[in-house]
Amino acid sequence: MTHHDDTSPATRNGQPSIRTVIAERVSRRGFLLGSGATLGAVAAQGFVGSLFSGQAHAQAAQSTLQFTELKRIFDETHHVADGYRADVVVGWGDPMQAGQGAIDVATMDAAEQAARFGYNCDYIAYMPLPRGSQSSDHGLLCVNNEYTSFNVMFPDFPDDEGAPARFTEAQVKMSNMAIGHSIVEIKRESGTWSVVQDSPLNRRITLDTPMTIAGPLAGHDLMKTSYDPEGKLARGTNYNCGGGVTPWGTVLTCEEGASDTFGGDVTKNPQAAVLERYGYDGADYYGRARFEDRFNLDKEPNEPNRFDWVVEIDPYDPASTPVKRTALGRMAHEASTVVVNKDGRVVVYMGDDDYFEYVYRFVSDGAYDPANPSGGKDLLDSGTLSVAVFNSDGTLNWVPLVQGQGPLTAENGFATQADVLLKTRLAADAVGATPMDRPEDMETNPVTGRVYAIMTKNKKISADKLNPVNTRPENHYGHIVEMIPPGGAGADADHTAESYGWDLFVLAGNPKDPAHGVRFHQDTSESGWFVNPDNLTFDPKGRMFVATDGANDFDIADGIYAVDTDGPARGLPKLLFAAPKGAEATGPFFTPDGTTLFVSVQHPAEDSETTASLTTLWPDFREGSLPRPAVVAIQRMDGLEVAS
Repeated sequence: MTHHDDTSPATRNGQPSIRTVIAERVSRRGFLLGSGATLGAVAAQGFVGSLFSGQAHAQAAQSTLQFTELKRIFDETHHVADGYRADVVVGWGDPMQAGQGAIDVATMDAAEQAARFGYNCDYIAYMPLPRGSQSSDHGLLCVNNEYTSFNVMFPDFPDDEGAPARFTEAQVKMSNMAIGHSIVEIKRESGTWSVVQDSPLNRRITLDTPMTIAGPLAGHDLMKTSYDPEGKLARGTNYNCGGGVTPWGTVLTCEEGASDTFGGDVTKNPQAAVLERYGYDGADYYGRARFEDRFNLDKEPNEPNRFDWVVEIDPYDPASTPVKRTALGRMAHEASTVVVNKDGRVVVYMGDDDYFEYVYRFVSDGAYDPANPSGGKDLLDSGTLSVAVFNSDGTLNWVPLVQGQGPLTAENGFATQADVLLKTRLAADAVGATPMDRPEDMETNPVTGRVYAIMTKNKKISADKLNPVNTRPENHYGHIVEMIPPGGAGADADHTAESYGWDLFVLAGNPKDPAHGVRFHQDTSESGWFVNPDNLTFDPKGRMFVATDGANDFDIADGIYAVDTDGPARGLPKLLFAAPKGAEATGPFFTPDGTTLFVSVQHPAEDSETTASLTTLWPDFREGSLPRPAVVAIQRMDGLEVAS
C-alpha cells in the first residue's frame, strides 16, 4: 500500500539492476544455450538448483518435507494440507480485555478500536512466557497492523482517488487506532490456541502512542516539531510491515514508509528533495491532514522525518515506551532480522521495499552479553550501517554509510552521521549500491547461517532487448537471493565480514511458461510453484517457509510454501497453506519447538469494489458480517513438528 518510487536506477547511481548482474554472471559461467538463449529457455531445458552451481540435478529428489502437498485451490476460505489444522487465533476487533463483547463495526469508535485487536495483520513474533524461556504452549503474540482497507472496513466506500476527501473525522480516527501493533497473551490447551482476554500484558500500540527517538537523530533540528520542540518524543507508528526479535526479548517493528499519509505542498518543504526521494507527494491517502495538523506538511514540515524507522517494543512490559532506533537508517523498512555474531556483536539485516531500492546491514559497536540480557537494550543505537553492492563474480560487498567516508561529505549534503541516516536512500545512491527488485523480507537460516533476501517483483524494469545480460525485464514474479557469509555454517558464519558470496535460490514464476524464466527444482509440482514471495521464516531444522503476496493476479491463491534449502531437494517448494480470495499470507513465525506456525491472513476481500460486492466473508461467514484480517495457527493433527 505504500508509495513506490518510479525513478530508474540509472538516474540515481548508474549501477546495474540485480537482474542484470544475475544474467551477466550466468553468461560468464557459460550456462546459456547460445548467444540468443534466455533464462526462460534454460529453464525449459530442465536446469534446476543453484544458478551458479555449475550442474543440474538429474535425479528425482527426496524432500525432507514429508507432508502431502496441498492441491492448488483458490476460493473464499483458507485451506491447509491433509493432516493439518489451521485455526483462527485472533482477528480484527477481537476483545483484548475481559468484558468486551464481539466486534460490532457499526457502533465501534476510535476509543473502542484502540482497545481491540488491530486491522491488517502482518509480521508476527511469538514471544514465550515466561521471558527467556522456550515455552511453546504459552506466550505473547505480537502482531503488526499495517494499514486499513477502507473499501472493506467501511460500508459502501469504494477505493478510488476521491476516497480521502470522503473520510469523516470519525472514520479517520478509527482507522488511526486500527493500525500499529497488537500484543496478546495466548495459551495452547488441548491443541487449541486462544487469547487470554484478562491478561495485563495485552496491549495496543497505535498512531498516537508516545515513542522515544533514540540514536543519532535524537534531538536533531529536523526532528523537532511544535508539539515536540526537543525532537525526542514521536507520536505513533505507521505502515508496520516486517519485523524481528532481539536476543534480549524485544520485538522490532518496521515502518514501511509514510509517504502517502501526509498532505500539503511537498515542493515548498525545506527538505523537498529528500521527501521526493522518499516518495512524498502530498497524497494524504487516509485523509489525516484534514483533521490533524501534524500530517500537514505546510504546518509541520519536520513530521515526516519522524517516520520510516525501526521501532523497538518490549512486549513483556506494558508500561514501557517504544523506541525509534534511528541508527538503523530511514527507509521503507520491510525487515529487521537480528543475528548475534560469533564475536557477540549484533547484526540487523534490512530490506527497503520499493522499486530499485537496496539491501542493508547494521553491525553494532558493542557486544551482547547473554548473562546480562537487559544490557542489550541500547546496542542498536551505535554501530555501522552498510549497503550491499552485488558483483558479477558471485561476491557482494558491504559498503559502510559513514559520514566523511567516500562521497558522504558535508560538501555533498552529509555534514553529520545524522544527515546520513536521515537521508539513507541518498547516501546509498551516492556510494553506488545495487538497485534491487523491491527488497522485502530478509531472514537467516539458523542451521547454515546463510541469509535469504526476498525480491517480491519489479514490474518497472525495462529493457530495449532481451539478451543474456538482462533476461527478465518487467519482473512480475519475484525471486529469492541467497547471501553467504564467510567463516562456516551456523554460529561460525561471520555476519560482520566486508565481503560475502551470493547465489540465486529461486526465480519465481510458472515453470510451464518459458517466458517467466523460472528457477525451481525440476520436481516442482503443479501446486508447488509460486510467484511474488514476500516473507519467509525457518523452522528449527532450517527448512524455509515462504509467504506470498500478489498471486491473485495470476488466478491462484497466496499461501505458504515449504522449501528445502540444501540437499537433493534444494529449491523444491511444497504448498502447505492457501489463503482466501483477496488476501495475502504473511508474517510466518514458529514456536520454539516447531509445532505451531503462526501466519497472518491480511486484507481478505480487498479485491472487492465495496462491501456490497465482497468476494469473501472470511473468517466468520455470517450474514451481515465483514471480512476480518486474522492470525491462524497451523499445526499437525498428530502434534508433531509442522515440517515433519
